[in-house]
Amino acid sequence: MRRTSFARWPCSVARTMDLLGDQWTLLVLREAFHGVRRFDRFQASLGIARNTLTERLDRLTGAGLLDRVRYQDRPARYEYPLTDMGRDFFPALVAIIRWGDTWLDGGAGPPALLRHLDCGRHTTADVRCPHCGGTLDSERVTFEPGPGVSTVEEMT
Repeated sequence: MRRTSFARWPCSVARTMDLLGDQWTLLVLREAFHGVRRFDRFQASLGIARNTLTERLDRLTGAGLLDRVRYQDRPARYEYPLTDMGRDFFPALVAIIRWGDTWLDGGAGPPALLRHLDCGRHTTADVRCPHCGGTLDSERVTFEPGPGVSTVEEMT
């Protein structure tokens, strides 16, 4: 059974989910943000099957979120550092963390805290308008067609 691709849909959520929307990909990225770079460390920290991890690392390097850098020749071994594109995903990951901490913690509180190194305080994601500083939430934002909009016919 072939999965439906959303890669060409005129929707940033659909395209992002096409790339990142499985149970392992965000966890691989989370580990990369924790400083994990090597295959064996990803595998040990996640308990992920080798073939699954290989596929996710290939997907993330192919999409440009991770680099693949050889650090040993015999046998060939690679590190997978975050690229600029990968590091730019951090605010989205922090927003997912905030949502999970708010709605899925089962009353136990967050499993991890984020400390902002500039001020030394614990923090969470805070999505605001870069122009006025106002909160971005579903009651203060509307969706409008953008320059990348296309028709359904163009997607096929």
